[in-house]
Amino acid sequence: MESNNKRIYLSSPHMTGNEHKYINQSFETNWIAPLGPNVDRFEEDLSQYVGAKGALAVSSGTAAIHLALRLLNVQAGDKVFCSSLTFVASASPILYQQAEPVFIDSEFDTWNMSPEALKRAFMDAEKEGNLPKAVIVVHLYGQNAKMDEIMEICNFYQVPVIEDAAESLGTTYKGRKSGTTGKFGVYSFNGNKIITTSGGGMLVSNDKVALVKGKFLASQARDNKPYYQHSELGYNYRMSNILAGIGIAQLAVIEDRVKQKQAVFQRYVQELNNIKEFVFMPEYQGTGHNRWLTTLFIDSNQLSFTPFELVQELEKENIEARLVWKPMHLQPLLNKFKYYQHSNQISVSSYLFERGLCLPSGTNMTEEEQSRVIEAILSFVSRRKSRHFIGI
Repeated sequence: MESNNKRIYLSSPHMTGNEHKYINQSFETNWIAPLGPNVDRFEEDLSQYVGAKGALAVSSGTAAIHLALRLLNVQAGDKVFCSSLTFVASASPILYQQAEPVFIDSEFDTWNMSPEALKRAFMDAEKEGNLPKAVIVVHLYGQNAKMDEIMEICNFYQVPVIEDAAESLGTTYKGRKSGTTGKFGVYSFNGNKIITTSGGGMLVSNDKVALVKGKFLASQARDNKPYYQHSELGYNYRMSNILAGIGIAQLAVIEDRVKQKQAVFQRYVQELNNIKEFVFMPEYQGTGHNRWLTTLFIDSNQLSFTPFELVQELEKENIEARLVWKPMHLQPLLNKFKYYQHSNQISVSSYLFERGLCLPSGTNMTEEEQSRVIEAILSFVSRRKSRHFIGI
C-alpha cells in the first residue's frame, strides 16, 4: 500500500451541488449581511425538521451554547454541570460567564453523561445549598444521552437542560429528534459535521420568547431606539445570509447523509469483526444513531498496540484518524474544577480517552477509500499481534 495515495479525511465537507443556487441568490439580491431570506428559511427548515417551535441561526455552536447560558441567567459564581467527555466548546461558554463548571463522567451504554454521577453531583450540590443554574448534556459522536433518566433528575431539582447536539443532528431518541428534549438544543455546522455551512450553529427551543431575546443578544443587543443605544451586553453572533444558503441545501439531504454514515459504520463492523479487542460505540435502545463518526475502544488487559500508534500508522498511509476527545476534567485549562466519575471503580471518560479511536467516516468517502482504511488497520493489527505473541 503506497503512502502517497490521495488523502482520506476524517469527515470532510460533502456538497450537494445545490448550494450555489442559494449563494447566487444572496449575491443577486445583495443580501450579504448577517441577515436575510436565507437565514429566515434555514431557521424555519431546521426547526421544522427537528420539531422545535423556533430556531436561531448563529455563527457557531459555541455561540449557541453561550446564548443559552445567557438566556438562563447564568452569572459569575454560578455552577453549571457539564459532560466531561466532549470538545472544549461545550465548556468554554461557562467560563465566558465566569461561572464554575462541574464535570460529569460518562457511562458505557452511550459514552455520554452518567445519570449515576449526575445524581451524586446534585445530591452534593443540594447539601451545599448551591444547585447548578443549568446542565449541559453532550450527545457524543451522534449518540444520544440517556435523556429520560437525566431529565428525571434535572426536573426533580428544577434545573434546566441545554443539549449540546453539535454532533447528533439526524439522531433520534425515542421518537424525538436529538436536541429537542431539554430547554435548549444546540447544533453545529462546522466543516466536519454531518451537514455544514463551513462555520455556523443553531439554537433551538420551544420557548419562542427566549429565542427572541437570544436574537437580540446575538445582534449586539441594540435597543429599540432611533439611534444606537445599548443597555445590555450583546454579541456579534448572527449567521451570514450566504452561509445560511449553504445550510438550506445541506439540510435537504440530511436523511441521506445519516444513511450514508450508518452504512460506513456497518461496513467497518463487518470487515473488522475479527479484531476481538475492538468494541464499537453501541447504539442505545430506542435511539437512531446518526454515526457521525465511527468510534471504538480497544478492550484488552494487555494492549498489543495503543490507539495513538494506530493513528500514527494510518497517517503514514495518508489516512486521518483521531483519538477520542480528551475529557474536560483532564484539561490543563479545566482540571481544577470538580469532577464526578461514574463509580468508585472507574472513570469511564478517562478509560475511553486512553483506549478510544475515531475512524474516517466521511459520507463522500468511496468504498475503495474505506477499503484502504480497513486494509491498513488489518495489516497493522496483524503485525503488532505477531510481535506481541513472540515477545518482541
